[in-house]
Amino acid sequence: MKKYTVKIGLIVALMTTIITACSDEFVNENPPYAIDSENYFNSKEDYEKALIGAYDILQSTYVNVLLGEIASDNTLSGGESATDVIGFQQIDEMIHTPVNSNLKDIWNWMFAGVYRTSYILEFKDKTDFEGKNQIIAETRFLKAYYNFELVKWFGPIPIKEDVRFGVKDVETIPRSSVSEVYANIESDLIFAINNLSVTAPQQGRATKGAAQALLGKVYLYQNKFVNASNVLEQLILDGNYSLVSDYSTLFENNAENGPESVFEVQYTDAQGAGFGCLQCSEGNVAVGFNGIRNYNGPLFDSGYSFNVPTQEAYNAFEVGDNRRDIAILNIVDWSNDTGATYGEGYKHTGFFNRKYLPRKGDSNIGDQNLTNPNNYRAIRYADVLLMAAEAFNRGGIDDAKARTYLNMVRRRAFGDTNHDISASGAALTDFILDERRLELVGEGHRFFDLVRTNRAVGTISGFTANKNEVFPVPFEEIQFSNGNWQQNPNY
Repeated sequence: MKKYTVKIGLIVALMTTIITACSDEFVNENPPYAIDSENYFNSKEDYEKALIGAYDILQSTYVNVLLGEIASDNTLSGGESATDVIGFQQIDEMIHTPVNSNLKDIWNWMFAGVYRTSYILEFKDKTDFEGKNQIIAETRFLKAYYNFELVKWFGPIPIKEDVRFGVKDVETIPRSSVSEVYANIESDLIFAINNLSVTAPQQGRATKGAAQALLGKVYLYQNKFVNASNVLEQLILDGNYSLVSDYSTLFENNAENGPESVFEVQYTDAQGAGFGCLQCSEGNVAVGFNGIRNYNGPLFDSGYSFNVPTQEAYNAFEVGDNRRDIAILNIVDWSNDTGATYGEGYKHTGFFNRKYLPRKGDSNIGDQNLTNPNNYRAIRYADVLLMAAEAFNRGGIDDAKARTYLNMVRRRAFGDTNHDISASGAALTDFILDERRLELVGEGHRFFDLVRTNRAVGTISGFTANKNEVFPVPFEEIQFSNGNWQQNPNY
């Protein structure tokens, strides 16, 4: 990971390495020294290396971000043709089934993250050293992050407390209810809040603020508005984050890990990858996928033209909203202004996700479309303000505070106070949720916002109630469970 540089593959592979002493004697009286999964964690360095492995899976969440937009009304699948990444096309049209390789990737990679964090927690008491609580707290934050992704996408999932999953567990451990999963996530995040530092020990690692923000989001997803308002307001009052004054700079590579960044997934272009192992890439794969097909012009590199914004999303911005042309690139206008040329892909709309387009000047070792260094702004301070506004409003707690936080975001967007919102009650709710769409377009949150607020039906084309709120568990997992798990309803 960028700025957290030790690269580690599967932890199991690391731990099962055998180091054998050499001897000229036919019989060696001293047994070989072995490092395996059961006798690791003998020093602070061992825990740190395992923690790096747990962080490393975050880079695979690029597909969660892509599909969080494609599944919504913000973007269309795009690509070269109707058969280009067929899993994306199916999700865009809401015809996906349990046989979908991209959904399987999300399941596999997020559970790999859970496994790596659980491995550390299983041996958390083996060795004591200064600073151990910080490492355990970061581990619990990451475990909560991966489990939150899983419960958002798939609903009930298996939970195993601080112990690795075994090969046969799928046949005996049930899928915990959504409420049980959230309770587990809350517990991990409360521990993280109480033990993490306000300032990260290294750039890109979890902080107390990141845990507070994620806990606030977890509460919001459960409509626990009082809990959400309390934790999010405390985060705001702590004063450790602020809105970047110039929205146009927010998604440039030189603006990463800035004052608005509560938590970012770190990427680098210094190590290449290929399509045979996309999760091996240290770069942000989504950026190349978002790129303009056959592009030749200033500022941007070309890409595969997936995840293309819709005309309706572009038109949703009010006149004078400075965010529109930073968030969404109108390729016709851009071409007219710069002389750039481009190709048209499948479901071409004329728009591209400018926040996460590949920029010129990157090293792009290997396939340039797979190794872009653009960090993913997983949690921004603007998101925190809008979540707090929603909690205070929808919980019937304090509409004045809700308006304050909402209008902080809008004042940056318009550069004035003339567009402040004065509404209350249900009308204010509509303004807040609309603002979330505009502020966070292209960042992977839209589908889940529509689902959790019961607004997906009639908004997302093809969305079926009592089915598409979650995605199907991969077919293989249901098979492996040997009757222990049932598929999500109506799949």
